[in-house]
Amino acid sequence: MQTSHARLAADDGNSVDLSRHLGAVRRFLMKRAPIGEVDDLVQEVALRMQTRRATDAIDNVEGYLFQVAQSVLADRGRRDTVRHRSAHDSLEEFHHPVEDRSPERVLQGKEHLAQLIAAMNDLPERTRQAFVLHRFEEMSYAAIARHLGISVSAVEKHIMKAIKLLAGSLR
Repeated sequence: MQTSHARLAADDGNSVDLSRHLGAVRRFLMKRAPIGEVDDLVQEVALRMQTRRATDAIDNVEGYLFQVAQSVLADRGRRDTVRHRSAHDSLEEFHHPVEDRSPERVLQGKEHLAQLIAAMNDLPERTRQAFVLHRFEEMSYAAIARHLGISVSAVEKHIMKAIKLLAGSLR
């Protein structure tokens, strides 16, 4: 926020320059809040001053600003308590490592896919059909059994056989 343009319209049409006071408000907040939150808190104070709808003129702008700042701190404290903020962990980059898409990794993926396709082509016909219908067409075992004219137990055995053979082919 650019404080040089922060102005508060007074009821008499004149405006009060907030930027003169926001430095003091910032120092006030720095003593009472984590440094990473100070900018947001100062902005909240300025926003509340801009959007206030009081009909009375402010006699002591600086005193009123500090009262608003204290109110902003109290509101933040209540929000933090309700949201159990002290129990939250911050998410850092190391919590979610991003895998590199190196040319080597892409080539490995393509090779694994080719191995898997070749292994699927090597499966017995009925085993491949049961596996494809279940994993790719998302059919239930009962629906596959009706489609292939076999028992549900036979479908289970075909799918287990396919999984075992495919997993073995990727080693």
